[in-house]
Amino acid sequence: MYKHAIYTIKSNEKIAPDVFRMTLTGDTQYIIRPGQFINIKLDSFYLRRPISVCDYGKDGLTVIYKTVGSGTHQLGKMSAGQTLDCLTGLGNGFDTSKCLKDALVIGGGVGIPPLYKLSKELIAQGKNVSVVLGFNTAQEIFYKKEFEDLGARVYLCTVDGSAGIKGFVTDALKEENIDYDYFFSCGPEPMLKAVCNSTKTSGQLSFESRMGCGFGACLACSCKTKYGNKRICKDGPVLEKEEIIW
Repeated sequence: MYKHAIYTIKSNEKIAPDVFRMTLTGDTQYIIRPGQFINIKLDSFYLRRPISVCDYGKDGLTVIYKTVGSGTHQLGKMSAGQTLDCLTGLGNGFDTSKCLKDALVIGGGVGIPPLYKLSKELIAQGKNVSVVLGFNTAQEIFYKKEFEDLGARVYLCTVDGSAGIKGFVTDALKEENIDYDYFFSCGPEPMLKAVCNSTKTSGQLSFESRMGCGFGACLACSCKTKYGNKRICKDGPVLEKEEIIW
């Protein structure tokens, strides 16, 4: 179930090149799982902008986004005290109950933010969490320390080798002997496909997609699965490894 809500910006700061962290105060009762998202209305734009939730509590939430288009560039110019018109509690998030003891969490670029709250919940449930974070260069790295502060074991990868393991997140899976009984992943689709092919267990993957409405009415983000068509915005963005058709 989703809800229309007005949030007030508490802070909006750049944490990496073109990457911003925004904290918002407002109603979060409809956000019940990590991996859900909000859909933000911006002046002069017809369609809302879907942004995954990085963290949330009873008084507000945090989102991390990259300024890649005119809408997110406008969002990056907003400041504390301004308000945002949002649809909140959207999407089907991660199910942490599927992991028994040892979780592998794999994120790439701006697919990393929703994995922060996921890792926080897994650790609160007494599970061991290993996090693999992938970036293009060392300059783009964000939230490594935040994951470490949760108590997660963090493995860092950069494509150019400027920090951590040289290569992609799948190279870390080859080089490091990581114990896990279930995995969770979010990032660009080529990365998710490679993760699926490289992991030895079942898992959940969070997909990005162009959306119209954000709540399942317009069918713009429908995709084929082994169990029929599903909408990324409503039935996803989290899907299970076994149902995905690449």
